[in-house]
Amino acid sequence: MRQLIAAVFLLFAVSVPASEAVSTSRWDTTAIGGHDTVAYHEAVTRKNHQQIAGEERFEVQWKGATWRFASQASADRFAADPDRYRPEYNGHCANALSLGEGLISTDGTVWEFFGDQLFLFYAERGRQRWLSGNWQSYKTEADSAWDNLKMR
Repeated sequence: MRQLIAAVFLLFAVSVPASEAVSTSRWDTTAIGGHDTVAYHEAVTRKNHQQIAGEERFEVQWKGATWRFASQASADRFAADPDRYRPEYNGHCANALSLGEGLISTDGTVWEFFGDQLFLFYAERGRQRWLSGNWQSYKTEADSAWDNLKMR
């Protein structure tokens, strides 16, 4: 079932240029499952490896998606410098890109920092692959795939 869902996401996502594509739900334009992308960068969030849900009253429109935040301060920080706080690949699954599987949306619940960059994953298995393997090599592959998709 999960493979079928991933295949449907892949077919849908390939038609959208990666330079503008943000990981959103099939049903609306809410980015990364409505999680506060600024909050991942907070020391407490990283230490406890949690995610913080955003609220509809704290929204920012960026790259055609609605990004939600837990506070106005988080929304303001993102609006002032979205490239600093956005997840790599605009929230698409880093592992799927590194494996050449295209743009797979994520919901913001599976994440990790490698270096000082935030990466999201479709499933825990992908995150564990990056944690136990050569994440730098995987990142190189994902970067290449992302760049190739943006050229379409």
